[in-house]
Amino acid sequence: MQTQSFKWKDTQNIRVHVYEWLPDDEMPVKAIVQIAHGMSETAARYERLAGVLTAHGYAVYANDHLGHGLTAGSPDQVGKFGKDCFHRLVENMGGLTVHIRSLYRPELPLFVLGHSMGSFLTQHYMVSYVNEHPEQVQGIILSGSNGKQGSSLHAGIAIASLEAALRGDHHRSKLITALSFGAFNKKYAPNRTPSDWLSRDPGEVDAYEADPYCGVTFTSGYYRDFFKGLREIHHPNHVRKLRKDLPVFVLSGDDDPVGDYGKGVRRLVSMYKELGLKDVSSKLYPGGRHEMLNEVNRDEVMQDILTWLEAHVSK
Repeated sequence: MQTQSFKWKDTQNIRVHVYEWLPDDEMPVKAIVQIAHGMSETAARYERLAGVLTAHGYAVYANDHLGHGLTAGSPDQVGKFGKDCFHRLVENMGGLTVHIRSLYRPELPLFVLGHSMGSFLTQHYMVSYVNEHPEQVQGIILSGSNGKQGSSLHAGIAIASLEAALRGDHHRSKLITALSFGAFNKKYAPNRTPSDWLSRDPGEVDAYEADPYCGVTFTSGYYRDFFKGLREIHHPNHVRKLRKDLPVFVLSGDDDPVGDYGKGVRRLVSMYKELGLKDVSSKLYPGGRHEMLNEVNRDEVMQDILTWLEAHVSK
């Protein structure tokens, strides 16, 4: 695998850090995978998956989102965003797709994998970008995601909006963090770390905890915009626009609190099928927590992703 990185300028001239993993020179690129990472982590954490994919001829790209990783620039800037950050993050996904497409022959298939926050951004991108450019994206993989959420989402919007109004958009919200991630971790008590909910593999959890770019307390402004984005992506006016011929693969652990321990994932898959999407598949991994790519059975998960991709590259 060849590993390198570059900076890509978005519409507001922010220099977005992009990781590029390519097959070795003797192997031609047969398809492209673009990755949208989760909240309070970095794109560098997907290098292991990239190693599997590049060995089979895939070019893999993953950017550090705005407010994350090397795009943020330093750990103290992680979690800080401008206004309307959810839509800006989605816009950057589309912009990066355009840039990646410019590097390759137009007939090469391109797939997008979104994890956690990245999966919710991808659910918006499936309409806001893919509908406008149907020839450019050949399939979607959603990891650690969820379907339509209830009253707790409206409460989250109200709390985050109030905090941002009183303390500013860049106020680091310990309250919302405790109500969300703190609640996630309680199921696994007694807790060894604040991040036990991510994986059953203590080594992976410890690596996350040791990374200064991961596990940062995010801001009230971010939560306000993100929760509003979650409300929008499952609104009837949004989902009814989904392309019916867009292949979708949804994967999650059945012990993942983000996906309501499998129930929310099933709701999402059912919604897609009821809307008439023709190629929807899913897999729930028994005992798996939030980060299936860092779980004890990650080799199985990466093989399942590869198998799905291979089946759709050949179509």
